[in-house]
This record gives sequence, structure tokens and C-alpha cells, in this order.
Amino acid sequence: MNSITTAVPLRAASLPKSYLHLTIRGCTGSVATAGLRCGGPLLASKINHRNTKRSISSTPHTQTKEFFPPPTAPHIKEVETAWAHPVYTEEQMRHVTVAHRETKDWADWVALSTVRLLRWGMDFVTGYRHPPPGKEHEAKFQMTEQKWLTRFVFLESVAGVPGMVGGMLRHLRSLRRMKRDNGWIETLLEEAYNERMHLLTFLKVAEPGWFMRLMVLGAQGVFFNGFFLSYLMSPRICHRFVGYLEEEAVITYTRAIQDIDHGKLPKWTNLEAPEIAVQYWKMPEGQRTMKDLLMYVRADEAKHREVNHTLGNLNQAADPNPYSVKYKDPSKAHPGKGIANLKATGWEREEVI
Repeated sequence: MNSITTAVPLRAASLPKSYLHLTIRGCTGSVATAGLRCGGPLLASKINHRNTKRSISSTPHTQTKEFFPPPTAPHIKEVETAWAHPVYTEEQMRHVTVAHRETKDWADWVALSTVRLLRWGMDFVTGYRHPPPGKEHEAKFQMTEQKWLTRFVFLESVAGVPGMVGGMLRHLRSLRRMKRDNGWIETLLEEAYNERMHLLTFLKVAEPGWFMRLMVLGAQGVFFNGFFLSYLMSPRICHRFVGYLEEEAVITYTRAIQDIDHGKLPKWTNLEAPEIAVQYWKMPEGQRTMKDLLMYVRADEAKHREVNHTLGNLNQAADPNPYSVKYKDPSKAHPGKGIANLKATGWEREEVI
């Protein structure tokens, strides 16, 4: 039984056989579409009010529940976050570009090779195929809204692992050696939190089924333990690895934004961003579409790219975190939490230390 068909009860008797066949076939076409149910709470609410015919269910809309509803606590108004997100301007987000840091030694080569291997695995699992030049319009290379969401959910479900592992190990190291960490822990944990917010946002648009949950469970278990052991051996390689991984994330979101601009994702043309995204990124009025959301997420990934490439350039045991310090000369450009001074390939050690 496919996970897509379990979102709501399906009354086969109420549908013609030919229609039922096409419906099931359309939802089970590939691995990429098998992990998400056909429309999350937000997407369904935006589409169903314009179309009274429901393709796969006769369950009333009032019975549909949110994927992660707020807790039932009558005395609590809302839960506040400890990390307020910096405000990005539209101009700053438009200046985010695809970039690549060239390898300079064997450690960089190991990190890049590992990312390329993982990229191949993620492409296979999520059904993504990048078209070669001249074949962009072939059907086998086309990405739908659901395929993109499958890729986003899978990517963000594991992207929050490195920051948490690095922060945890540095926290334990600080306790064990009874020394300060010089600001690394906070930045790494904040990165993990930010990636988790990406996931929670996309879950408001698409609800994962059992197949996607199994993929995430397996990937998270393997990735967490592998990254844990790797960080114990070489934190520098691990930060370079995450820097290269974030380069791929920027590419992914850039291509999705381009698909929206080219009219290839019509369901997202006027789709509004979830309220959780509006509050987290402080999205202004008139800039709350799905495209705007992807631009905010891409800007975050570009910042993680810069941060980890920068941390990979430092002395892992002695240097302070350049994102948690105050510089003597504030008139010069320095690393910060925002993207005003974004440096795609990271800051070199002599620039910040």
C-alpha cells in the first residue's frame, strides 16, 4: 500500500474504475513521489476552495488535521524562540549566487568527493535528474512541485544533523577539558535550529508518508553516526564537507526558483508561504509567496556555506568563532549573522583572526 493513498480514506465505490486507475497511477509513478502525500494542509487549503471536486477523497475538509498542530495548553499563548532570525532585504537575497570553493589540499578533496557521492544518492532517492545542455525540455528531466518538495523535505531532514553533532561534541569537549569554547557551540546549534525550521516550514506544504519517513529514519541514523565519528577525527574536514554540501543546497533552491520564474511550477505561482515562515523570517507584506520563501531558504543555505567554509579555514582547537566576536575596527567588513557581507567561499583565517 503506497503512503500517498493513506492521507485520507479512499472510497473506491464512488469513483469510476478508469478514474481510479489514473489517480493511483499518478500518485505512484516514481520513488520521488512515493514519499509525500498528494498535498499538504496549506496546499490543499489554497487549491480546494477554488475546486469543489476532490480527486482522491470524499472526506470533509473539516476532518483534515494539521501535520503538527499546536499543543493544547490553555494558559500559553505561543512558544518563543531563543534565536531570532536576522532580517534579509530583497536586494541582499537577489545577490545570492551559486559558487564553489576550489579544493586546495587532500582534506578538501576528501570533503568534496564525499559530498558528490551523497549528492548522487540524494538525486537517486528523490528522483532528480539534472538535464545536460540542450535537453532541458525533455519530460524525464522535468521537476514537479511534488518532486521538489520531496527533495526539500529529505534534504532538510538531514541538514540539521551536522550543526547539532558539532555543537554537542564541542560542548562535551569544553566540559571535559574545563575550558571555554570561544563561541563555536552557539553558532553550530543555531545552524541546526535554522535547518529544522526549514523542514517544519515545508511540512506545512507537504505531508510525508510512510516511505519518506523510512528514508529519513535510515538516512538520519547513518548520517548522524558517520558525521559523529568523522567530527571526532577531523572537525576541519567536516566543516569543509558541510560547506560543499551547502553549495549543493544553494544550487537546488536556485533551480527551483528558476523553474517558478519560467512557469514550470504553476501551483506555486500564487501560493502563499505558511504562517510559520512569515513569523520566522519576518516576511514583509507583498513578499510572502512560495518563491519568496525559497529565496529566504536559499539565503540561509548561502550563509551556512560561508560559515562552514570559514570555520574550515581556522585552527579548530584555538581560534575563536569569528561570528560570535566584536572586532576592533567596525568600519571594515567582517563576518556577521546577516548576509550583508556574504562571502560565498568563506573568509580566510588571516582576514578574521
